[in-house]
Amino acid sequence: QVQLVESGGGLVQAGGSLRLSCAASGRTFSTSAMGWFRQAPGKEREFVATINWSGSYTYYADSVNARFTISRNNARNAVYLQMNSLKPEDTAVYYCAVATDIYGAPSTTNAYNYWGQGTQVTVSS
Repeated sequence: QVQLVESGGGLVQAGGSLRLSCAASGRTFSTSAMGWFRQAPGKEREFVATINWSGSYTYYADSVNARFTISRNNARNAVYLQMNSLKPEDTAVYYCAVATDIYGAPSTTNAYNYWGQGTQVTVSS
């Protein structure tokens, strides 16, 4: 059974940093794209960042570009999101996801077929 488990969320002041981790189990995802999405209360789930299977290509939402960094460790079947210069508008539940059937690094939710349960990130002003 495939599981994606996020960790590293929490409460942080504006300007602070957090590092989210996502550990996958049940199968290896070393040839799959992995991504991060987020959902704030009352809003739709939105794309944050994605990384291709080798880590050679990354893509970010404009709202987080230059502040967030996505990375992966295929030996550990894991993906990470380093979040710096956090803002109150970054407050959301953050989800990691895997796209096994798409080549590249997609930014749409419907391209991803495995999802974690989410971790809460709250940024206070």
